[in-house]
Amino acid sequence: MVERERVTTAAAPVIVGAGSAVYERHPGVERRTETFIAESVVAALADAGIHKNEVDGLGIASFSLAPDHAIDLTWKLGMTVRWVMEDSNGGASAINMLQHAVRAIEAGDAETIVLAAGDRMEKREFHLMTDRYNRVARDYLAPLPLNGPNALFAFLTERYGRLHGLEREDFGCIPLAQRAWAARNPRAVYRRPMTLQEYMESVPIAPPLTRFDCVPIVSGGDAIVVTTPERAARLKGPHAGVRAIRALHNHDQQEGDGIHSGFAVFRDELWEAAGVRPEDLDSAHIYDDYPVMVLVQLADLGVIPDDDVKRYLHATILEEMWPVNTSGGQLSAGQAGASGGMHGLAEAVHQLRGTAGERQVPGAELALATGYGMVLYTHGACHNAAVLERRDG
Repeated sequence: MVERERVTTAAAPVIVGAGSAVYERHPGVERRTETFIAESVVAALADAGIHKNEVDGLGIASFSLAPDHAIDLTWKLGMTVRWVMEDSNGGASAINMLQHAVRAIEAGDAETIVLAAGDRMEKREFHLMTDRYNRVARDYLAPLPLNGPNALFAFLTERYGRLHGLEREDFGCIPLAQRAWAARNPRAVYRRPMTLQEYMESVPIAPPLTRFDCVPIVSGGDAIVVTTPERAARLKGPHAGVRAIRALHNHDQQEGDGIHSGFAVFRDELWEAAGVRPEDLDSAHIYDDYPVMVLVQLADLGVIPDDDVKRYLHATILEEMWPVNTSGGQLSAGQAGASGGMHGLAEAVHQLRGTAGERQVPGAELALATGYGMVLYTHGACHNAAVLERRDG
């Protein structure tokens, strides 16, 4: 491991547990959104070793919880809290809630906060959601045969490919590597190894995107538990300390090309606040609605050295299997609606706590988790990232 200079993070809030509901492709009618969220909360509290009566803050992200809200789940979970929030920012919701929770704990508004996300999301429900995502989607995009956001990100993939000289087999390195990681994750919906030939011959969805470039829609939930360092010291460690969080939303007014993102704007500030460098990372957990967005985020955050994307794809991600999205990511584990944003954050916590099972990265001490979401017109408008460290109890 690289010896890292420590910044002052001892007083920063700590993530002491993570848990998930089982991801399901075709849930029974009795399996509602609140069911998946509740199961993820129970799992996260069990992982942390905390009773629900010790929780005094709850944050919820969901596309399909309506007509209920976060306060309804507070009641149904039997909690009494001093802090509550509800986030609607899709793939950026988890880190957005974490940012708020960290500040709330630092301010003394709460001591132990559970952040959870989840949805019951089958194909029909998914398409209804995307068609009514916002006014632009409903009034201008849904009437067109776009098949949701797939066509928009197909255009973005083509632009990125031309810029970096990438072909389909280059983009395929990400789904192939993440499928290999998913084989070690019993919760992933796609675990069978995939070959390059299978990837290249997969069903076109929105060329150049094919079936394996698009996330499988699932129902499920994920949650984490955030608390004070003093409370964490009384629990079994190790835990995940928060070194830095940065965010930028609507940075280009939807007038940019989508491949130059808000991550590049706050990159230097993020790493300076964290007191580490991209090359110090032991794993990265990148919001992966499409392979191209993994590359955009890794490049703009300075994780790809020398901007040599093709070399990084083949040598680092596929051959070296450097730990990017060790759960299999959404591309293989599945996208459970708004929980897609919580998925990578929860996996980062598992890696730092040493609870990732067969996919555990040896000696994992430093992780990056990102959030990306909310397609306002042509691409996502919300960008955020957190640098987390292993903190021994």
